[in-house]
Amino acid sequence: MITSGEGKYKVFLEKKKLEDDLIFILGGGERSHIGGVVICEPDKKPQVIRLEGHRDDIVLKIIAEAACKKYKTKAVAIGGIHINNASKKEIKLLVNNCKELVKCI
Repeated sequence: MITSGEGKYKVFLEKKKLEDDLIFILGGGERSHIGGVVICEPDKKPQVIRLEGHRDDIVLKIIAEAACKKYKTKAVAIGGIHINNASKKEIKLLVNNCKELVKCI
């Protein structure tokens, strides 16, 4: 598991192998949850599921696409990050922390 950020802005990414394929679980903030799912296959358009009221798929897509491209295999990213009444500044910080995780995939 890798992490980025501190306190309520800390996010984590856990990687699981399923034979040659990869599954990434993203969480953090004040409460981890499932807000979306993204499935990537090499040379195909990502499949995105956004649960109502969530936008976690935005960072999940970045994670799944980066892993798929790097490892040339199917990659699934699932999860979500929540902070109560998050401001735009707080959301930007969380997104940046998630982008830092991508560097370590």
